[in-house]
Amino acid sequence: MHNRRPERRLAPSLLSADFADLAGAIRASEAAGAGAFHLDVMDGHFVPNISFGPALVHAVRRRTRLPLDIHLMISDPVRYAPVFREAGGDTLVFHLEATRDPKATVEALRATGAAVGAAIRPDTPYSAIDPWVPSLDQVLVMSVHPGFSGQQFLPEALPKLRAARQQLDAIGSAADLSIDGGVTEETASAAAEAGATFFVCGNSTFVGGRVDANLQRLRASVEAGAARAVR
Repeated sequence: MHNRRPERRLAPSLLSADFADLAGAIRASEAAGAGAFHLDVMDGHFVPNISFGPALVHAVRRRTRLPLDIHLMISDPVRYAPVFREAGGDTLVFHLEATRDPKATVEALRATGAAVGAAIRPDTPYSAIDPWVPSLDQVLVMSVHPGFSGQQFLPEALPKLRAARQQLDAIGSAADLSIDGGVTEETASAAAEAGATFFVCGNSTFVGGRVDANLQRLRASVEAGAARAVR
């Protein structure tokens, strides 16, 4: 089933970019080979922070043709999914902890025409998402507690990645396996070895303004981890 795995992609998280020059951050990331952009939507309720709304997603959509990965860290994903899809989101990722009915949530998000992902926080066991994996286009394992950028990678995410990788391969799914939080040159390799294919990279993309060099190092780390996984 391994041939069904999606290509490995780096997805710069625009929460870590210079908000005064998002267009420049987008251009630099595209030139450096980014595969998508990750946008964190926070409502100040599900997480203790407030970030992007549909207008920002729409502005980013006008600046790039790369896929937009919309991470809905909000309490009512079904209510707001259509406006984020209309604004230009390609994948809508909801948090399993934000819904009592994951099946209905997946169906509602898919009805917008978007690809659908589900995310789990570090304190949520993998068993919680296991039943829904066959219906998803993306499985997102959080390696930090959602809400703020710049946190340290939590290694307890790695067993969840391995469990997800095993399940996705067993059912022949081509869904992305995403890792989000503290993904750096030092941690991306372990995530890749554990089976991740979609790497949300925030501060590690934009630190020092050297986007090209930063993504080059991240990509090398990912490829090294992937190579270890197939030995």
